[in-house]
Amino acid sequence: MRQCGAGHKSPARKSPGFACRHTAGHCRGVTDIGYYFLRLRADIFVPAGFLLAAFVTVHVLLHKREVASAVGWIGLAWLAPFTGGLTYLVLGVNRVRRRARQIRGRDSDTLGATPDGSCHAAGHLGALECGIGRLTGRALLGGNQVAVFQDGDEAYPAMLAAIAAATRSIAMCSYIFRDDVWGGRFIDTLADAQSRGVAVRVLVDGVGSGWLRSPTYHHFRRAGVPAARFLHSVLPWRMPFLNLRSHRKILVVDGAIGFTGGINIADQNVQADHPRAPVRDTHFRIEGPVVRQLSEAFADDWLFAAGEDLDKTVWQATPPPCGDAPGRVIDSGPDEDIEKIEFAVLQAVACAQTSIRIMTPYFLPDDRLLAALALAAQRGVEVDVVVPEKSDHILIQYAAFANAAPLLTHGVRLWLCPPPFRHSKITTVDDTWCLIGSCNWDIRSFRLNFELSVEFYDAALATTLANFVLQNRGAPFSSADLDRRSTFATLRDAAARLTMPYL
Repeated sequence: MRQCGAGHKSPARKSPGFACRHTAGHCRGVTDIGYYFLRLRADIFVPAGFLLAAFVTVHVLLHKREVASAVGWIGLAWLAPFTGGLTYLVLGVNRVRRRARQIRGRDSDTLGATPDGSCHAAGHLGALECGIGRLTGRALLGGNQVAVFQDGDEAYPAMLAAIAAATRSIAMCSYIFRDDVWGGRFIDTLADAQSRGVAVRVLVDGVGSGWLRSPTYHHFRRAGVPAARFLHSVLPWRMPFLNLRSHRKILVVDGAIGFTGGINIADQNVQADHPRAPVRDTHFRIEGPVVRQLSEAFADDWLFAAGEDLDKTVWQATPPPCGDAPGRVIDSGPDEDIEKIEFAVLQAVACAQTSIRIMTPYFLPDDRLLAALALAAQRGVEVDVVVPEKSDHILIQYAAFANAAPLLTHGVRLWLCPPPFRHSKITTVDDTWCLIGSCNWDIRSFRLNFELSVEFYDAALATTLANFVLQNRGAPFSSADLDRRSTFATLRDAAARLTMPYL
């Protein structure tokens, strides 16, 4: 051991350059190298951290509209400049929107208007039609026919039959597309279509259909079917979009027949096969002019994911009218500044006069939608919300309980649909307007996922769907049920609610 004049000892090992430095009679006991490193670290890292925190602050103020999100990011940047700054650069900057603008060559954020500047729906829902027209920039197209399918038992055979009968083109995208028994049938049928000269494109999500391995994607590639994975990379540092998923379900055959709804491609959706973890769902076949809007939505997604601009003469058609249901596609995603589906739902709730029926597997709306539903109930509108009695995501169920209190207090009726797990997404207003598609009633679907819904103004369809929602009501969940929950359960649910933006 060596020691300085104050009696402080150096380490037993020889330490070249050891110097004892005293401040107010205290020995600092550091090496010259360590001392100068600490000085250098202070001289460089403190200003660098300040500049990084300042940069994050400026970027947040310019680009983040939500106050809570902005305050959180700014606070993290100043409390931990390097960790917070890096986290913000990876997760907080919306590169998807910038990439979409570069690829598509247009600004997708501007509000549109119906092409002829007029609205056609009669009565109080005419204002809703005008509002959604301006929101989407798409026209409401009449002359559509809609068929409703329950579970894969009804939907899969109809979809496979349409694929087998295709003569020109098949466009298909799905969040989950498994290479199981039924998934294999879809893969084989699509490969057969490709081999007989039909143009086929398949888009699967880069996480929902497998991140490290995607048997379905590789099966398509081996079969020679053009396929792409949405926002995917096996390298984490090249995939800063892990939280942004394509949840859309689209199948368009020959530009004339469309399918959309909530059903993924997996064995668990076929009840007749008695799967271990069954999922019940609702899907729709659409024929008529609105199918062209489905084709356009898929073409945009394919260009975004695969970089290929599909030839409109092959992939898009103008289907003739074949029914009486006016409809319009509403797509939404983090590549836009406007939460189109959420805004459309807000407008529909505000226009409701008699009834609102909602069926959704995940019910975690933000305060705006909670307030809109509560106000509708207060003015005498019957508001029924049907959710699964047992969710497949337990945290979501906990958070939903914590989110239910303001609704139950103001007269919204919450119902628990008995097992098996019900994955259907249906909304109707006044037995006249209905919204179908992939979007759940939660923040993830409204703001983080790429989603697609279709609105219809058709009393027969809306009444059928509203009755279906009511038929699936199980036990009611009331304010008394909330009051009977233990303190532990209440705290657990409240803690889960804090994770709402990420569930």
